Amino acid sequence: MFSKKKSPSKIDYEQRELYENARKRAKQKKRLFQHFVIFLIGAVFLIVLNVIIGYQEDFKPLGYNWFVWAVLLWTLIFLVHFFNVLIVNSLMGKDWEAKQVDKLVKKQKEKIAQLQEKVERDFPLPRENKDIRPISTDKKISPENPDKPINS
Repeated sequence: MFSKKKSPSKIDYEQRELYENARKRAKQKKRLFQHFVIFLIGAVFLIVLNVIIGYQEDFKPLGYNWFVWAVLLWTLIFLVHFFNVLIVNSLMGKDWEAKQVDKLVKKQKEKIAQLQEKVERDFPLPRENKDIRPISTDKKISPENPDKPINS
């Protein structure tokens, strides 16, 4: 119970990576939802500020009230956020990334194999000649004639 020895984590690397990815995606979706709520509250606030309170009623760029432009710009920013979180990350998430890495590794292996084949074709290794017999080491130098070569 109070031992200093800690048990090693039972979650392997892949499970940990899947958990981290899921946690990150949940955080992204949570921030998107928060952005949506703030967008709704802010849009209502801008409309109330202009229509009911009358703040800058006569300021109408391009013929529309200023709050319309502010809400449209904010809507565009929210749509970009929405598109990034739900569409781009769904299509280009961890699975897409892993497939792209595998595809690139496969391409590199094929290229290396082609280069290896080309090197072997252009610069072949010398073949062993079977007619050449190894020098036998059972002959010994005789004490009578030490200058006589062994293989003669």
